[in-house]
Amino acid sequence: MSAFNQIMTKLFGSKYERDQKEILPVVEQIKAVTPELEELSNDELRARTLKLKATIQEAVKSEQTKIDELKQRAETEKLSIDEREAIYDEVDKIEDEITEKLNGVLDDILPEAFAIVKDTARRFKENETIEVTATDFDRELAAVKDFVEIKGEKAIYYNSWQAGGTEIVWDMVHYDVQLFGGVVLHQGKIAEMATGEGKTLVATLPVFLNALTGRGVHLVTVNDYLAKRDSEWMGPIYQFHGLSVDCIDKHQPNSEERRKAYKADVTYGTNNEFGFDYLRDNMAISPKDLVQRTHNYAIVDEVDSVLIDDARTPLIISGPVPDKGADELFMEFRPKVEKLFEAQRALVTKILAEAKQKLKSDDPKVQDEGSLLLLRAYKGLPKNKPLIKFLSEQGVKPAC
Repeated sequence: MSAFNQIMTKLFGSKYERDQKEILPVVEQIKAVTPELEELSNDELRARTLKLKATIQEAVKSEQTKIDELKQRAETEKLSIDEREAIYDEVDKIEDEITEKLNGVLDDILPEAFAIVKDTARRFKENETIEVTATDFDRELAAVKDFVEIKGEKAIYYNSWQAGGTEIVWDMVHYDVQLFGGVVLHQGKIAEMATGEGKTLVATLPVFLNALTGRGVHLVTVNDYLAKRDSEWMGPIYQFHGLSVDCIDKHQPNSEERRKAYKADVTYGTNNEFGFDYLRDNMAISPKDLVQRTHNYAIVDEVDSVLIDDARTPLIISGPVPDKGADELFMEFRPKVEKLFEAQRALVTKILAEAKQKLKSDDPKVQDEGSLLLLRAYKGLPKNKPLIKFLSEQGVKPAC
């Protein structure tokens, strides 16, 4: 280090020390909000998330209304090419204003948003089940996910679920170092963390915060296993607060399922799949062929591998389409099989709910109908987690 640099470091501190001095007060703000949230009920905690969403939408309401009016004018009125171009130039300027406003609002609500994620993680760690008032989102989620069960007007979230083919029990709560890393990532900087310091958990903080805008968050990973595992592992933390989660690597390129994955609040995927979708979108001849929406915010996991090692190999779309082999047939039929399975799970969930209601009746005939429905649910999906839990209750099996 030169003499000049040594003098400057003594006067102003190192880059690390300056960053730490800037971020530590934010971490203290997060920790100051946490005790207040711990006193809230589960429903009240989720209500705080809705309040943050409303704050964000209100901040850009006037700009968004103006954009909608301009787009409607461009689509309905007979305008020249130059007039249309002028309208969309104006739309782009307003979008820039919205982005700038959102950045300020997100910085303001960051302590509370991070504290909500931390307290959600704590509740999942300390409780096998979390009961909340069921929303339409909860009901839709319960039809396809085993970790959510609907009982009347209540939704029961379990603290165990499948992630990467393994049953996991949630046992993590954010430490100060992870809060620190979350702030760094939100600011668009690189956070270097050693193995075991919880990089995957750190990402939940800025992902949750930026997903509140409804403009989408991408989390880029280095391989499809990590993309699928992390979406399943961290997904319930977001979904508990009504945020949708999907993984593009689970769906066929240029399919409706992949378009839907990009419309989710949080979208996981590998760098190659994101890259190829971008290239395909640039080759599209119609807006309906696009799969990605406007890019908003992204976090890159293993950034050195993605942006340095993997970036040495360019993504190229070219060459003839090969004859269908075993791999092509597998990829062709896999989405159909998955769609069939999800439909089966949704049907069994519905039948199970009807069976529970009928079994509560005092009418023996209605109880018999409930027993028959319960048998149908068992035959339809024997390993359904809510069904297994119900059958294990005292007095249920004899009714079958």
